[in-house]
Amino acid sequence: MPLASLSPSPRLRLEPTGSSRTLLDGGWWPRSTDPVTELPGLVLAIDTLRGPVTRLILSADGWDTHPVRLAVAGRILRLGYFTSQPLRLLTAICANRSRVDLLVVPPDTTAAAAGAAMIVAATATNLIRAQHIPLTLSASPVAAAEDAWEDEGGHLAGSRLASLRRQAIR
Repeated sequence: MPLASLSPSPRLRLEPTGSSRTLLDGGWWPRSTDPVTELPGLVLAIDTLRGPVTRLILSADGWDTHPVRLAVAGRILRLGYFTSQPLRLLTAICANRSRVDLLVVPPDTTAAAAGAAMIVAATATNLIRAQHIPLTLSASPVAAAEDAWEDEGGHLAGSRLASLRRQAIR
């Protein structure tokens, strides 16, 4: 079982109200794709803000290794890697049975793009799923709205998407 190595403070942005009605709870921008290096700092940040993390659910893709247990702050966390988990989504399960769903921004993303993506992910009224946020921010508002409309079964209004995109770019 890998021992946690503490990396610098995680680049994390959470929806400030802690509402359970949000699509995403925020965004996280790791510095690498090494889970043993990156996850301990994230877990400690979530512990402080939302309660002790007991389990992490990650995409099977996007990580250099797939340890199933990780020692953090004197406890053992279970890690699950699933092909069904979207590549850009990490789910933390806390001891109080709450969950924290985070957009995972790829480490090689520019600071401006990562910041914009994390703002959208941490917005309480966000209606864009984690896997679509990078596409939404890079596409034109009209094309992004059409793509999101199709992917979400017609539930996302183009004007709302354009508004979120403008807010993220500010």
